[in-house]
Amino acid sequence: MGSKVRVGLVYGGKSGEHEVSLQTAYAVMGEFDYSKYEIKPFYITKQGEWKTGAVLHNRPSSVEDLRNTTDEAEENGFALAPLFQGLNRSSKTTGDEPRIDVIFPLLHGTFGEDGTIQGLFEMANIPYVGAGVLASAVGMDKILMKKVFAQEGLPQCVFRYFNRTQWERDASFFIMECEVSLGYPCFIKPANLGSSVGVSKAKNREELINAINYAFRFDRKVIVEEFVDAREIEVSVLGNDDAKASLPGEIAPSNEFYDYKAKYIDGKSTMQIPAHLSPELTESVREMAVRAFQSIDGSGLSRVDFFLRKSDNQLFINEVNTLPGFTPISMYPLMWKETGIPYKELLDTLISLALSRHAEKQRIDFTGEASQS
Repeated sequence: MGSKVRVGLVYGGKSGEHEVSLQTAYAVMGEFDYSKYEIKPFYITKQGEWKTGAVLHNRPSSVEDLRNTTDEAEENGFALAPLFQGLNRSSKTTGDEPRIDVIFPLLHGTFGEDGTIQGLFEMANIPYVGAGVLASAVGMDKILMKKVFAQEGLPQCVFRYFNRTQWERDASFFIMECEVSLGYPCFIKPANLGSSVGVSKAKNREELINAINYAFRFDRKVIVEEFVDAREIEVSVLGNDDAKASLPGEIAPSNEFYDYKAKYIDGKSTMQIPAHLSPELTESVREMAVRAFQSIDGSGLSRVDFFLRKSDNQLFINEVNTLPGFTPISMYPLMWKETGIPYKELLDTLISLALSRHAEKQRIDFTGEASQS
């Protein structure tokens, strides 16, 4: 590795959260210490084409420029070449350009935080920031995530789930099950999507049916959850096997619930960091956040979201987001800032964790040979 760490920043992607990814990448680029790092951009178009370009020594002037930091000549197969250089004994890629030292994926949603691209990095044997294949996949699939949480003994809201085939075969059964088990209002979500895309609140049967059909636009599985009159509490987690939790924060949504518009567009949702909680509740939610992170075999970073029921202060875990946003109004970096880790130090730590985790994995014998000599 040279005097500077060369970071491959991957952003864009095929998911519905393409624009969110660009916002996150733009924010991250503005916070890197360019005396320590060189940034190599990898832009994935909405059609799934990979493009790369010259190393960046400062942030582009606008979010839109992120689409144009790449060279048309350096796309698709060529763009992937630097990633797979780790499988080569050579320290060079093409020409005199050294290979990438670590990948920082900033791809939200499908094909970004669901384990698929993490599998690509694993095959390329290259260090990368954030959760591995398993944790990413479980963290993305709300149904599997909730099953893991149940095994861990973490308290959750009541939920039901089904896939498109089951719904089309017997919609009336699932409507009845939701009405009896959950009642109204209730929340309907695609099982595999983030940033509250495709999420709806239903107050009656007609809205329930419309919301389910809407959620099926984004995934083949749908989850329906009971409504809890609760405060929305979030905690940032940082680390690998020795993860730690930030001070908790609280979201007061600008809309009826914390949907895509409230998160990324209107900027009117209010945040309280740290959240106004008793010392006992603060300790409980931080401890529970680390347990949730470890239950899915998390690494690097995650944001863990909770509901705190207003009637009795009962905590319910909602979900783990293994690739939380880094936009200027994102909770993850703001909570760490309040805890004592500023943005630049946070990026340094994430890079260090990625390199450390990669080095630890190199100790694993994948040959399967039984010799102990």
